[in-house]
Amino acid sequence: MLKKIKIIFNFFVVFLISISISKSEILKPSSNIKPSEVVKIQLLGLQNNNDGFEDSGIEQTWNFAHPNNKKATGPLDKFKRMIKSNSYQMMINHISHTITEIRGGDNWVQFEVIILDNKKIYHKFNWQVEKYTEDGPLKDCWLTTMVSSPVSLGSSI
Repeated sequence: MLKKIKIIFNFFVVFLISISISKSEILKPSSNIKPSEVVKIQLLGLQNNNDGFEDSGIEQTWNFAHPNNKKATGPLDKFKRMIKSNSYQMMINHISHTITEIRGGDNWVQFEVIILDNKKIYHKFNWQVEKYTEDGPLKDCWLTTMVSSPVSLGSSI
């Protein structure tokens, strides 16, 4: 019975996240958001990048970036240019994505993400999130620490 309640609760959380994202609200990190949900929030934002306002999806992705990651890729305007560059632009307004957990520990999880871009080409990424352990408003939140360069997997046609 407890397992069923947990499954229903997890489904409800993902459902609420999907509704919030579809209404273009920029979500903020919370210790209640699981690692896979962080990646899902970021990918749904990028998939619907300009819903609500220009580059809302990139800003959503930025919101869940680890502070150390932000130091390397920021400020936000620089991060936007990086995402729009040839290296990562296939993430913007992509058609679909899959997220598969591949390894992890107590404070980190790595996922394989496969994106079908709007040109119908598949790309694979390694996406890592870590639990923020320092004091402050981000304590115990899962945040992105690394996204690999894409590996093209070829056309879907």
